[in-house]
Amino acid sequence: MVPVERAELVTKDMDLIAELIRDLHVEHEAAFSGQLVTSGAGGIYPLVLEELTRLAAVAFLSTFPNTTMTAPYLPGPEWVAPAAARRAVAFIETHADQPVSLGEIAAGAGVTGRALQYAFRRHFGTSPTGYLRRIRLERAHAALGDADPASNVTVAVIARRWGWASHSQFTVAYRKRFGVPPSHTLRS
Repeated sequence: MVPVERAELVTKDMDLIAELIRDLHVEHEAAFSGQLVTSGAGGIYPLVLEELTRLAAVAFLSTFPNTTMTAPYLPGPEWVAPAAARRAVAFIETHADQPVSLGEIAAGAGVTGRALQYAFRRHFGTSPTGYLRRIRLERAHAALGDADPASNVTVAVIARRWGWASHSQFTVAYRKRFGVPPSHTLRS
């Protein structure tokens, strides 16, 4: 019978654990159950040692709480679930014709305003209020296209209807987005 060599290390330093595993030489197999149990003595092939190191690291990461495994699940400014971003988009699309603030959009999505800003930057490349302006601009474009040129509807009325207080800012944003002034769309 071959004596069993046991090694125990209590530390959070994964480099130190990996070094210990690399320094251990086993002849047969290694089992991991809270402590490293090896049998026999002698050399070990490099690929087996590498796999043993990987398995031990996976076991540690799976067993003990750590930020590597839990970061995607922790609410905070760096991460927002895609479902929350979708709720914010739905809120914006539903309330585009009303005066809404970032706080109201965030509350509708169930996250903080800062977290929502990070999520919109990551998923849409803009801020929540920038996304709201884009939706309002598209809705104003549709309203201008649907309006009867013979009626008394003006660009200013439609711009105000979709949350644009400044006619000149609306015209600049509209021209930048659609390539023509809003009056051109209204007349066509």
